[in-house]
Amino acid sequence: MNAPHPLAVAGIQTDIHWEDPAATLAHVAPAISRAAAAGARLCVLPEMFATGFSMRAGALGVHHDAIAAACAELARSHGVWLLAGLVEPVGADAPAGSRPRNAAVVWSPDGSEALRYHKIHPFTFGGEHEHYDGGTALPTLTIEGVRVTVLVCYDLRFVELFRARADATDLFCVIANWPEARWEHWATLLRARAIETQAYVLGVNRVGEGGGLRYRGDSALYGPFGEPLATASSGETLVLGAVDPQQVALVREKTSFLRDRRPEVYAAWRR
Repeated sequence: MNAPHPLAVAGIQTDIHWEDPAATLAHVAPAISRAAAAGARLCVLPEMFATGFSMRAGALGVHHDAIAAACAELARSHGVWLLAGLVEPVGADAPAGSRPRNAAVVWSPDGSEALRYHKIHPFTFGGEHEHYDGGTALPTLTIEGVRVTVLVCYDLRFVELFRARADATDLFCVIANWPEARWEHWATLLRARAIETQAYVLGVNRVGEGGGLRYRGDSALYGPFGEPLATASSGETLVLGAVDPQQVALVREKTSFLRDRRPEVYAAWRR
């Protein structure tokens, strides 16, 4: 069997037109085209990329189908995998009292939906838990030989998620609207998660202003030793790099930190 080839990835660090999906979709489409032209097979947009991190969940959920259809067409027309965040409205069969969810979706090159993740940790400090329900599942998708796990913004602060999926993941993608005021936490935690899981970590953040907050980007791709492979500061740009699952396997074989975990001991400390 042939070994998997490195996967070319592109983090699309972009500004967002606040609560205006049509304007934002028109704005990001050329960036996706540039990423595809540069050879990217997986293109990644920020959390809630079409609306900004708004708490008007009900009002923005009505745009879900149009945003999803546009993303599917962008993936199909460029022949790429596309990951993007959006607001998912409450389903008709959802229990009473359910709220919309902060979702991350991957579309395949044929335009079909390949993965859907719901942000497990709503950002209580910003009141997100009052408007969005948290998810309960952490799926992983294999993209052209690379095992990809998707997380959203505040999830980055919870190493439990990353360690739970480390053995089954070559690349963690973290999409975000991470504000400028805490940018050092974002940069530090992305690198730490790569070191802790011995996996690639791609963090894609927005830039600009929205909802009274400023965002400076700092999107980055880190390798399985925590080495920076591609980084950005402020401004709209592409973060381009390659993810090699063979490198993940080699790092884990030569420096077997993950094998030295003792979960049976840790379990005894839980309350």
